[in-house]
Amino acid sequence: MRAAGLSMPSPPWSRPAPAASQVFGPAPPSISRAPGTTVHAQIEDWLAELISVGRLAPGDRMPTEQDLAAWLEVSRMTLRHALASLARRGLVTRTVGRRGGTFVAESKLEQDLTTLAGFSEQLRRHGMVAGARVLSAAERPAGPVAATALEVAEGSPLYEVRRVRLGDGRPIALEHSLFPAATFPGLLGCRLDGSLYELLEANYGQRPSRARESLEPVTAGVREAEALDVKEGAALMLVERTAYTDEGTPVEFARDLFRGDRTRLVMWTSELPARL
Repeated sequence: MRAAGLSMPSPPWSRPAPAASQVFGPAPPSISRAPGTTVHAQIEDWLAELISVGRLAPGDRMPTEQDLAAWLEVSRMTLRHALASLARRGLVTRTVGRRGGTFVAESKLEQDLTTLAGFSEQLRRHGMVAGARVLSAAERPAGPVAATALEVAEGSPLYEVRRVRLGDGRPIALEHSLFPAATFPGLLGCRLDGSLYELLEANYGQRPSRARESLEPVTAGVREAEALDVKEGAALMLVERTAYTDEGTPVEFARDLFRGDRTRLVMWTSELPARL
């Protein structure tokens, strides 16, 4: 029962869609129809920019397709193309039915690949609560790829840890990490639902300090989709990583899958110190 004098804010889907002029102002943006550009791409870029600068906040309900298309003076098919592209990028969510509509999605988590920081530390920087759900933890022999990366003999014992990483309780990444058993004896007997890098430092004095990482866009298979709570075929980013200590010893070989709709990978670059 609701307490007297108190009112709870209604969820965004229970409120009617606002008029385009209320959200964006009286005049639509200028749209070029010159050769070499498409109308839907310009609308996509315009809406993406408004989301980026916070003019459209996470959870905001957007105007109806009919109203927004009329305000922009474009066809509904053109507008749908733009909204579909935004949905694929994870910037908006679209639902159908009586309570359906287009809503601004939650902000993406930025993963800075310039410095080696554990997933838990990255989430804390964004004010999010980090968590992990352990799917499996077992010993296995090193295959040729992992053996080369970790500089151990093929068949050497490795500890394999598979986890779903959570941000505020929601799946963000699927981790698959391999550690040399000789370097971390008893690792599988430790709690594995927190930061593994902090665990390696606290129990073994072997915190990774640098890494070689490669990125590859992939799509979710059945098992990945189930673990990450996405549709089969959803866009994912595969990050393959070999992590090293200060002394240059490889201590982790990992293949992590990040949800494309919830993460953005960032790198800082600089000019070479001397021109060749």
